[in-house]
Amino acid sequence: MKHLACLAFLLAATLGTATIAQQGPPTVTVANPVVKTIVEDDEFVGRFEAQSEVIVRSRVSGYLEEVHFDDGSLVEKDQLLFTIDQRQFQTALRQAQAQIDVADATFDFASEQLERARALIGNGTIPQSVLDERREAFLAAQGALEQARAAVELAELDLEFSEIRAPMAGRVDRAQIDPGNLVSADQTELTSIVSKDPIYFFFDIDERYFLAYARDARTRGEALQEGGGALEVKVTLSDRQIPPQSGYLDFSENRIDAETGTMRVRAVLENPNELLTPGLFGRVNVPGSLPYEGILVPDRAIVADQNRRLVMTVDGEGLVTPLPVRPGPRIDGYRVIREGMDGTETIVIDGLVSARPGTTVNPEKVDLPLVAEN
Repeated sequence: MKHLACLAFLLAATLGTATIAQQGPPTVTVANPVVKTIVEDDEFVGRFEAQSEVIVRSRVSGYLEEVHFDDGSLVEKDQLLFTIDQRQFQTALRQAQAQIDVADATFDFASEQLERARALIGNGTIPQSVLDERREAFLAAQGALEQARAAVELAELDLEFSEIRAPMAGRVDRAQIDPGNLVSADQTELTSIVSKDPIYFFFDIDERYFLAYARDARTRGEALQEGGGALEVKVTLSDRQIPPQSGYLDFSENRIDAETGTMRVRAVLENPNELLTPGLFGRVNVPGSLPYEGILVPDRAIVADQNRRLVMTVDGEGLVTPLPVRPGPRIDGYRVIREGMDGTETIVIDGLVSARPGTTVNPEKVDLPLVAEN
């Protein structure tokens, strides 16, 4: 019985080997990598900020009388926002104007007295000391008149400042104080206004990226501090249904922060429909290289071998050979290969499980599109 079982096992193994031999080498899908001119992108996280922002305060103290806007509305430059009780300022203005009348009368009298003294000094009717006294009185009256005029101007300014107007156009916040409350000059925050279009996007880069961007900017004859020649960027929001927003760099700081080792860079984006709001986070894609001929392969064609990345190449005889590569960022749905390939290789795209190093496969070649399908 034991001999019969062994014979049956050997027969089954022989038949299995024969079946595998009849099946032939496994079929895999192969392709040449995509070779085209590309520009690598770097991605950073940043935040939107308004191009202009104003905290509205009063220049005079008094009790708030009226609010003239709806919370969160759009306001125009010089639009009336708040009114402070004007009665005290109107009274102060009338007092200052009355002081002008007094000073003006005193000035006219001093002027006439001076002219009379000048006429009398010629024939010796009055001494020189009287002329000097009247000249002094005239100059004092002249100074008092100018002081009264300045007091009127100051009172007019205070009355004007009791009407608090928008210093810029934009979207206003809610009113921070209700009518009837005391407003302290230059202290009480009444509301704030932010500009809506365009809008800034700030993000930080480290020393390595700064050196690379500055080098590329110099190659283009530009300066990174001036935006690298309005280098175009795209900002992606957390809502993936919103398409990436286009903008351009326009400024970077003039030094590296010694504590963080980073430099702040600014982009400008158009915002006509107010989709972008100050405070929003986003991811900005910045061109990280000059245009060059890049080699692109699908992510699924790259396998990991401990700390190495490999692609499986297939020669004319179907022999599989691993090839170490150094991948880069994703562009157009593909992975950039920075080192290890020259673009002429035939690599396994699908069927990597069957494409083991040193084995022979049956390659079925396909052409990869210039932009990968999602």
